Amino acid sequence: MGTDSRHRVVVVGGGFAGLNAVRRLRDAPVEVTLVDRQNFHLFQPLVYQVATGALASAEVAAPLRAALKRQANARVVLGTVKGFDLGAREVVLGDLPDGERERRLAYDTLIVAAGSNYSYFGHEEWREVAPELKSIGGALTIRGRLLSAFEAAELEPDPERQRAWLTFAVVGAGPTGVEMAGQIAELARDTLRGDFRQARPEQARIVLLDGEDRVLPAFPDGLSRHAARELEELGVEPLVGRMVVDVDAESVSWEEGGAPVRMPARTVVWAAGVRASRLATLLGEAAGAEVDKAGRIAVCPDLTVAGHPEILALGDMASVHGADGVPLRLPGLAPVAIQQGRHAARAIVARLRGEQPRPFRYLDKGNLATIGRSKAVAELRGGVHLWGLPAWLAWLTVHIYYLIGFQNRLLVLLRWTFSFLTRGRGARLIGLGAKIPEP
Repeated sequence: MGTDSRHRVVVVGGGFAGLNAVRRLRDAPVEVTLVDRQNFHLFQPLVYQVATGALASAEVAAPLRAALKRQANARVVLGTVKGFDLGAREVVLGDLPDGERERRLAYDTLIVAAGSNYSYFGHEEWREVAPELKSIGGALTIRGRLLSAFEAAELEPDPERQRAWLTFAVVGAGPTGVEMAGQIAELARDTLRGDFRQARPEQARIVLLDGEDRVLPAFPDGLSRHAARELEELGVEPLVGRMVVDVDAESVSWEEGGAPVRMPARTVVWAAGVRASRLATLLGEAAGAEVDKAGRIAVCPDLTVAGHPEILALGDMASVHGADGVPLRLPGLAPVAIQQGRHAARAIVARLRGEQPRPFRYLDKGNLATIGRSKAVAELRGGVHLWGLPAWLAWLTVHIYYLIGFQNRLLVLLRWTFSFLTRGRGARLIGLGAKIPEP
């Protein structure tokens, strides 16, 4: 590292926004400290493939130290951020590997990119019975429950109880929910077909629930209809316009026609609703900044916190306001976070040169969602709409490109090639630490 006179940048969060900010500061005259409670960068768009055994967890994660190994002006600190002392310009850390209760990191510029979590709409008790798809832990728990459900169905002599074990509900029909439902269908109908003697995985019922009136509501109507048809071809039932009202260990219930409908289902996956990291609220309280209903901190057009030009908030935890004070409608997607991370790095360099940073401008390159084998929809820049095999190839190319590390790209490409040719899944293991439902 350099001398104490160098500009100190602390980046909280090693996701798409934070890691891209750090990497773009490679040649800047700064000292960068990246803080995360995990020692790896997680490629969240492919976490659902870990949950369904298509990929191993190590193939969608890259160690942060390895990613920054050749960046001399960057270091990684493992710890949990407990708070912000804006007056002293320090980040307060806790849960440290050395057993220390608290430590502080001084900064000249602070970037907070702590991401988001799934929201259970005030029903935190559902979290235990309907695990989420935003973390490796959640994905491994889901994988254990999915595979254990088929094992339980093999041993269940009662037809009704067996049907409950072979019923899978995915809550949330955005890209993650659609992709997850399609993968469960392929797992049941292709991969596990013929593996059991009593249970019939190909007879599994997969239900996709959402309170919106169509799947993939952020996509154009035509692509949404294509996605719904392709889901149905895979055997998924898209039940849209149904608001989930209850989830327990044996069923999921939704409202239909003003009355609750209960469906026995021993496996429920949660992919609905997003709430910003708690750090957005902590930072908002420290800076006196507005925090919206989704927990996102309001930031200025250049991504700085009002009254604190030395602090930038990025990604899912930030609500970017335009020059007129109206929040911009930016999707909660990896490309937004990546572009914001790169913008933050450019803004820091501009300030060091005595220049005024420009407002953030999002370049919308399109939207992609895969449904299954050779099935996907894509809305590309310029109004180009694709579906089926062309969209699936576009999706594959984009995801391979954005994976961190050559080794991960190669391994994932080999896995997908093997899976495409054989319909197999090499990571169908129930981990020893997996939480599985009781019979």
